[in-house]
Parts: sequence; structure tokens; C-alpha cells
Amino acid sequence: MQYGTLDVEQLRKAFHGAKTVLSTNKAYVDSLNVFPVPDGDTGTNMHLTLTAAVKEIDKDTIDDVPRLLQALAGGALMGARGNSGVILSQLFRGFSQGAGKHEFDGMSMAEAFQKASDMAYRSVIKPVEGTMLTVAKAAAQGAKQKAKEGGDCLAVLEGALASADEALRRTPQLLPVLAEAGVVDAGGQGFIYIIQGMIAGLKGQVQVEPEEQKAKETAIGAATPVQNLEFRYCTELIIKGQGLQENRLKNELFSLGDSLLVVGNEEVLKVHIHTNRPGLVLEKAAAQGVLYDIKIDNMEEQHREVLTQGEAAPAAPPKQLKEMAVAAVTVGEGLSAILTSIGVDVVIKGGQTMNPSTEDLVDGIREACARKVIVLPNNKNIILAAEQTRQVLENEDINVAIVPTKSFPQCLAAMLAYNPDESLDENLEHMTEALDTVKTGEITYAVRDSQYNGINISSGEILGLAEGEIAAKGDDLEQVALELLQTLNVDDFELLTVFYGQDVVEEQAEQLKEKIQAAYSHLEVEVHSGGQPLYYYIFGLE
Repeated sequence: MQYGTLDVEQLRKAFHGAKTVLSTNKAYVDSLNVFPVPDGDTGTNMHLTLTAAVKEIDKDTIDDVPRLLQALAGGALMGARGNSGVILSQLFRGFSQGAGKHEFDGMSMAEAFQKASDMAYRSVIKPVEGTMLTVAKAAAQGAKQKAKEGGDCLAVLEGALASADEALRRTPQLLPVLAEAGVVDAGGQGFIYIIQGMIAGLKGQVQVEPEEQKAKETAIGAATPVQNLEFRYCTELIIKGQGLQENRLKNELFSLGDSLLVVGNEEVLKVHIHTNRPGLVLEKAAAQGVLYDIKIDNMEEQHREVLTQGEAAPAAPPKQLKEMAVAAVTVGEGLSAILTSIGVDVVIKGGQTMNPSTEDLVDGIREACARKVIVLPNNKNIILAAEQTRQVLENEDINVAIVPTKSFPQCLAAMLAYNPDESLDENLEHMTEALDTVKTGEITYAVRDSQYNGINISSGEILGLAEGEIAAKGDDLEQVALELLQTLNVDDFELLTVFYGQDVVEEQAEQLKEKIQAAYSHLEVEVHSGGQPLYYYIFGLE
């Protein structure tokens, strides 16, 4: 086969190969994450982003290389999840600019890699070497060298891979945290798999998924909790409507159980899930469209009668266009209710392990129905995706602004400073200043054995995070919580707000409150049910 110039079908095969190889290895890429808490893992986020991109290039209407690469970039942009997904989308955006209007030959391929690297570096405010950025830059250098030697597209890809692989092996020398953990950079490894897949796909050595299998790709579930939960109710239903959002519904449901399947199209979706909360499943499904063929097995009859009454939720009245609104990201019934009660207009479902895509964020911003929308990401891994919404919405009459909140307590502090009667600039100033008035603590668990900042961590251990950094660990939940508070300079604060998660009962939270008050008599302690997954407690000090 000739690889001097590539046509649309050859490039399709290359990117399908990339998707297949990354999909096969995404669990390994996830395992390279040096931070052992349940998080939006790199491999999963890159895979979901690439899947969204490849879906766009499969459209029959695409008949030339520039349009195919533009579709790839557009799909990646809308499907980008987490920091790694956003950076990958920017790599594809730059890559698409290398196509030009001429034939896609070896020199075009090299130019595409160079523009990909340049675009990705520009997308990050403070680029860090030893990451996917470093690996992408090396790939561009290797591609350029092969192109100068007169190499065809395959040779250029192989040159990019060789240089990228060498750079990946050097990442622990550039980032001490990688050396300490004994791993290479996860994002860089994911990028290596993408290039490997492109080569294999181009050679016809990767079996592309048949069309009927593509729709069967299920949502990624949350990390397995410390306690094994039994999901007793097999819940199935069909949703009919217009503009149904398959991926959004997957994101809303995946933390409610396991064996999740959401398949279909914009007019009909089939849902299957094993859950302990079928009522909430039906509520979230009814928000999308009309419900049919509801089937709940092993459910008490009285609950069955309540949950299966009617086929649809009443339609919400149309919203009036507002001057300014706030959209915030969170997960957990309690946390969502709190945000709504303090003035957040739209709550976008997402958080750890379920980073919303750029498209999810755009949908939430549009739902706010306002000329100016302030977005509160509430997670450091969502900030970049939130920033990308500006690009998507630049042609719509919506002024999007981001307050870079990294936690739920920061979100509350920002909302307390929010005044809808002030200008957008005034609100941004006051809300951003408010972020420094609160400290955040979180209690979660380790999902793998690891070493972080000189601390040996075992899978399943309880972890206390102070401002996102591991500050305490152990096997006793209360003890770790108390040790964490010692690291947060509690004496400097007057109020502690405790949000307990779905794996903690109210009695446990009240017992912890008593022990905290006994240890810190000056401190006022409030306890609220957050219902968040993965995190036993979230602490906000102010």
C-alpha cells in the first residue's frame, strides 16, 4: 500500500485504529495516575474524548481531508473531558490546521504534528514539562525530521512515535512526582497509544468496531467504593422525545448503580441499570422525554405503584431571558439542593470520575437562559473544559465567564459574594476574591497502592486531603478526619461546615461533629447531607 499521500478513508482507518488501541489500554493509562484518589482518570477521559472525535469523522458527508480533520477537531472539542481530554482536543485542533488545501503528504503530516503541539501549549496557562505536552512536542520533532528526509506519511508517523516514546521515558526525570511513583506520565502514554493506533490502523492491522457495536459503548462507572454495595433493582425503560442527549443521561445515571446501558439516538433511548434508587433514575430520565415500558424487578409493590404512575413528567414552563445567571458543577442530591437554594440557576451534574464534557457545560450554560453566565467548575479537572465553552459559544449572544472554583466550599464562598444587581466584572472580582476566604478538606479513599510525596499509600486506605493534597491517612474514618483538621489551621477559623456523602449516615456525621466540637470548642460546626459519591466528607472552613 502507498502512503505518499493519504485520502479520507485512510485517515479514517488511522483514527479508528487510534481509538481501538487507546480503548484497549485505557485502564493501564488510568493506573499511571500518581494521585491515588478516585478521580477523572486520564485514560478514560482521553478515550471518551477520542471516541467523540471519531464519531464525527464517520459521517458519510465528509469527502475531503480538511473537512475530516475539522470534524475530528470539532468532535474532540465537544467531547473533551478532564484536563487530559481538553489538551487532546487542542492537539486535534492544531492537527486539523496542518491539512491545508493541498494533498495530505508526509510534510503535511509533520506540519500537523507541529501545529498540534503549538496549539496544545497555548491552551495551557502554565505548561509543565514531563507531561503529554512534552511527548507531543517530541512527536512533532520526530515527524519533522522524517519529513525532511523525504519520508511518506507512514514513515513520518513512525518517526513521531520513536521520538515521542523516547520523551515519554524521560518524563520521570522532568517531574519528580513521577519518579517517586515509578511511572511515566499518563497523558503522554495515552498519546503514544494514539500514534501506535494510527500506524496500526493505516496498515490495516487493527479491526475497526462495526457500526452496530459503537452504540453499545456504556458509560464509565465510578471507582468501586470501599464498601461493596448491592444494587437490587433491575430498572429498564424507554425514553422518547426530540434532541435526547445520550451522553448526558449516561453521566447523570452512572453514579446511581452498575450494569448501566444507555443506547439509541436523539429520538429514542433505551436505558438499563442495576440500582438501589430507581425513583431517581426515573426522575432523571423523565427530564429528557416521555417514559415508556418501565420495568422494575425485585421492587416492593408500594414503590412500584408510585414510580410507574404516568409516562412523563410535566413540561417545565419556558424560561424568561435573564441578564445574568450562574451555572455550577456538582454531584449529589444534597449539594445540588444547596446550590439551588443559594441562587445557582443551573446545576450541571459532574465531578470526580464523571467530568462533564464541554458539550455538557455548553448545554448547562444555554439552559441558564441569560445574556451573561458565570460558570463555577468546582473541580480543578473541569476548569479547562469550562474555559473552552467560550470558544463554542462565541457566535451566540452569551457572555461566558469562569470563576475558577476548585471545590464545593469555594463555590459556596463565591455564591455568597454574588450579587445579580452588580455588573459582571464586579461579580467576577468579588467572587474570585472570596475564594481565598475558605479552606477545603476532603475525606476519600485510595483506589490503588501508591507513593505520593514520600507517603506510602495502600489501596482502600482512608485519605484526608487538605486543599487537594494528601495530609492524613489511616483505616479509621473519624481519626483521619480529625487528623486532617489539625493540618488545616482550624484555630484561624470560626465556622466549619461538614457535608457528608452517600456512604455516610447522619448518625456518623453527628458523632464526628461532637468530637470536633470537643476538640475545638471555639468552632461552630454545621452538618449537611451532601449525598456526594466517593468522598465521605467535604469540609469547608471560614
